Amino acid sequence: MTYRIAPSILSADFARLGEEVKAVIDAGSDWIHFDVMDNHYVPNLTFGPMICSALKPHAKTAAGVVVPIDVHLMISPVDALAASFAEAGADYISFHPDASGHVHRSIQAIKSKGVKAGLVFNPAEPLDVLDWVIDDIDLILIMSVNPGFGGQSFIDSALRKIEDVRKRIDACGKDIRLEVDGGIKTDNIRRVADAGADTFVAGSAIFGKPDYKAVIDAMRLALAA
Repeated sequence: MTYRIAPSILSADFARLGEEVKAVIDAGSDWIHFDVMDNHYVPNLTFGPMICSALKPHAKTAAGVVVPIDVHLMISPVDALAASFAEAGADYISFHPDASGHVHRSIQAIKSKGVKAGLVFNPAEPLDVLDWVIDDIDLILIMSVNPGFGGQSFIDSALRKIEDVRKRIDACGKDIRLEVDGGIKTDNIRRVADAGADTFVAGSAIFGKPDYKAVIDAMRLALAA
């Protein structure tokens, strides 16, 4: 299985975001994760499409390889801002099913922009909607903390949900990324991978340390164990 590490810029230094994005890419990250909050669906307010557009030129390796921008929308309603992020250069856009009046329509709208679409499930949220749309999506994001705040501790019951989603993905036969966001650290990333995840969002675990490469290398070492 190919694992991907996606640092969340929610924990970066906002005064120097371009440098921070370049630093984590140079340190070996695979994706750049945007936690978009609207002070409505969740209590906090973060950043919008203009920040995505401004950072897009920085999302590449020293060799010029483009690093995907992975946008997690914690907003309601979904469609208008999803379209704006697509135009701003997002490669993946994921949203919460309970934030959309018409989940399938929102997925179609994102994919019509040439962007990969994903669904996000909160810790206590059922997976029933996947029965109807799993063939239409490219990513499933499991929240292992409640949305809206960085730096929270991993909720262990998320492991059962990850296992359930992995079974659903394997059964449908599609190439769907299984991403986990919340409390991911070097000491639990292997357990999360063993449950079936292949993509890992980490905010404070990376940006909260002085050496980003050392943290990402330690995560990869744990994943290889």
